[in-house]
Parts: sequence; structure tokens; C-alpha cells
Amino acid sequence: MNADATPTIRLDQFMKVMGLVGTGGQAKLLIQNGDVQVNGVVETRRRKMLKSGDQVTFEGDLHTVSFEPGT
Repeated sequence: MNADATPTIRLDQFMKVMGLVGTGGQAKLLIQNGDVQVNGVVETRRRKMLKSGDQVTFEGDLHTVSFEPGT
């Protein structure tokens, strides 16, 4: 992998890592049902690639993607 590559994470993985859902399957259903927004727009692709600074809204809570430790 190129050291200069921008880090990314899939939307379903982000939701699981952040503890917003218990399983990837749960994330898939919620995303496909239109219950998740990315940067203010409903996102129905669970494999949507997120980068640092993207904002995920779920159940009225805003979560900002960050790859920095402790954020």
C-alpha cells in the first residue's frame, strides 16, 4: 500500500467499530433502509468508502470519521 494513500473505512465497518450497531448484518439493514446519512445525504451503499472528516448521522447523532488516535 502506498504510504501517501488516504485512509478509508467502509460505512458498515465504521458503524460497527463505533459501536452504533452490534453486527455487520445490522448495519447492512439500517443502511439499505435509508436510516444513515453521510455528509447530510441518505446513503444506502454499505460499502461506501469514508475518509477522515466525513460525517455519519445515525439516530440523530453525528459521528465524524477520524483516523487520529484518541479522536
